[in-house]
Amino acid sequence: MMDKVSTPRKRMTTWLGAAAVAALIAGGAVESGLIAPNSAHAELRSMTQAVPAAPSFADVVERVKPAVVSVKVKVQNVADRSGDGDGQQFSMPDLPPGHPMERFFRNFRDRQEPGERGQRGQRQQPRRFGQAVGSGFFISADGYVVTNNHVVDKASEVTVTMDDGKELDAKVIGTDPKTDLALLKVEGSDFPHVRLAGQKARIGDWVVAIGNPFGLGGTVTAGIVSAQHRDIGAGPYDDFIQIDASVNRGNSGGPTFNLAGEVVGVNTAIFSPSGGNVGIAFAIPASTVDNIVTALKENGSVTRGFIGVQMQAVTKEIAEAIGLSEPKGALVAEAMKDGPAAKAGVKTGDTIVAVDGQPIREAKDLSRKVAQVAPGKSVSLTLFRDGKERTVTLEVAPQPKGI
Repeated sequence: MMDKVSTPRKRMTTWLGAAAVAALIAGGAVESGLIAPNSAHAELRSMTQAVPAAPSFADVVERVKPAVVSVKVKVQNVADRSGDGDGQQFSMPDLPPGHPMERFFRNFRDRQEPGERGQRGQRQQPRRFGQAVGSGFFISADGYVVTNNHVVDKASEVTVTMDDGKELDAKVIGTDPKTDLALLKVEGSDFPHVRLAGQKARIGDWVVAIGNPFGLGGTVTAGIVSAQHRDIGAGPYDDFIQIDASVNRGNSGGPTFNLAGEVVGVNTAIFSPSGGNVGIAFAIPASTVDNIVTALKENGSVTRGFIGVQMQAVTKEIAEAIGLSEPKGALVAEAMKDGPAAKAGVKTGDTIVAVDGQPIREAKDLSRKVAQVAPGKSVSLTLFRDGKERTVTLEVAPQPKGI
């Protein structure tokens, strides 16, 4: 938990006031011609004209907003069927007519809610429902909707509300907790839908987030891509886009668009010492979404590749010790006995620097690349050992459950 950092209101007000006064003085001086020769004025005008005007997002929003939905989830929590947790059944004791305790026991029995009794008089706790809200978006005309796994986790009912207010029942087709993605399906056709971006967003690109923050559906915010490849400790395959568009609770599962109207990411988390938006939000990249959604649509679950190695990061000190020119790759801490890597000749102390020729930046990069390989497919690993690179080929296995 990070400490909240704030600026005292009085201090901030003072600073802003001073800045405003300085701006007014400078503005008045320039306007009155008291400073700067003509050449400086010309240069200033040239610089001003070179700065591009801020874009309007109206056209892209008008085009994609109908495909964004609000997701409402009802979660049912049924407690232990026995009211006191010991599994005993309740029955009226055998009392003579007119016994003073007869009314007490009858009232006790009648306090059980109608329709909430199990078989043979067994008591069942009343069903308790909680409701959660999130966001999502149509990716096909036939009703497939993408959202976050944590939005629909343990849902008993899921409803999506379209931009025009129409409510539709949705079915959970599949979920993937490791990437926090879920695929829903609603009955119907000709739904407005959007497509995933084929190219990775660049740092500095404008983006637009649309979603259902705090239950306020159809909310649009804008910002830029602040960073790439963020690891926030959410899972083994973290590779988030960081954006500064305002994202809050309820935006989870909603899309972030580029100016072409393509989805570059699915909003899933925020950094917030205070609980509200501070301009740091994280989205799952479109490339990850594409792979996961395809698997969920076909199988209802995701099967990942596995090569059987435990890895650790290559630090600067380790790189120097083993002769690498720079810290990169994944150091093999252990090759699992009889695993695909061990069978191919991978040993403890090897550094995996590429998979199928694609460079490995860090240990998690290897995890992500291997996980995306279909089990049964062969891949080549480039190893750094004893100061030299060598290549081995292996067949990727299915990832065991629980890993």
